[in-house]
Amino acid sequence: MSISVSSISKSFGPHRALNDVSLSIETGTFFVVLGPSGCGKSTLLRTIAGLEPIDAGRIALGGSEVACNGFHMAPEHRQVGVVFQSYALWPHMSVSGNVAFPLESAGQKRGDVSARVSDCLETVSLTAFASRKPAELSGGQRQRVALARCLAQGAKTVLMDEPLANLDPHLRSVMEEELAAFHEASGATTLFITHDQREAMALADKVAVMWDGEILQVDEPDAIYRRPGSLHVAGFIGRSSLVPVQVDDVISVQAKVSLGRSSILSDCTAGTAVGPATLLIRPEHLVPDAETPDLEGTVVRTVYRGGAWDVFVAVDGLEDPLLVTLHAKAVAGDVLPLAVTRSWVLPDQCP
Repeated sequence: MSISVSSISKSFGPHRALNDVSLSIETGTFFVVLGPSGCGKSTLLRTIAGLEPIDAGRIALGGSEVACNGFHMAPEHRQVGVVFQSYALWPHMSVSGNVAFPLESAGQKRGDVSARVSDCLETVSLTAFASRKPAELSGGQRQRVALARCLAQGAKTVLMDEPLANLDPHLRSVMEEELAAFHEASGATTLFITHDQREAMALADKVAVMWDGEILQVDEPDAIYRRPGSLHVAGFIGRSSLVPVQVDDVISVQAKVSLGRSSILSDCTAGTAVGPATLLIRPEHLVPDAETPDLEGTVVRTVYRGGAWDVFVAVDGLEDPLLVTLHAKAVAGDVLPLAVTRSWVLPDQCP
């Protein structure tokens, strides 16, 4: 089902957890809401699931209203499956028993339940584990049981609240692939909540960046990384140098920018104005270039990251060092000629 959230608000006492939030999620999309802890991500998920009533606004699933003007449809009638961090499995039930539970609670026939459970366990590659108890499974396998249960109950929309937060880094990478496969196999619309931008970039068709109860930007992962719409988004997504600059001229979607004692061309929006601005430069977009450098700087510090070095380079005319990614070691005092292969003038100057 598609998900439509229109100008919803939700407060807990004096704290406004959601402030006029709007989202439109197309059927079958893997949609990620990304933001720091306490920004309202989980509250948004709970309002869509029906676990929290909204104070104002409208929520529709598949074109049908489930919350609006005091109307609140019960969670069990929304055809929504929720996967929590804790997995919420019954410890005394087998894997198949956990998956069958919502079907049996709905009064379905035993034969229909057995067939549906079998299909769902096959989808998440757990057929061989059907008789095991949750305590006998790994964290990743328990997560797949929770996903199978969503499939079994016929959820047309799957809501995932930080489902990988309790897993170790190696297992997270494995489960990212499993979640992507689950999404493709199920065809369900998936709303995934996370504070981990690497997860968001790896999984999402679309990403919404959330901050203090508001949606700051919605776009494809690559677009948000390369063209963030504000200082908040630029500072939160990826690593970067955010440099105060002067825009000297704008031609269509390129700007001539004074960077330190140099002048470069940068990408920008069509509405960019001449004057003070903030320039975003990702570390991989500063490359050594002795032939036609845009800048020259002195290495002040390096940090080894395994296969590459973070190198901080002081450039004449800039207050803070620029962050550069190098695949060859550099040491403090080295002079680096650098070319700027890509940069972005932030369209929103308000933090």
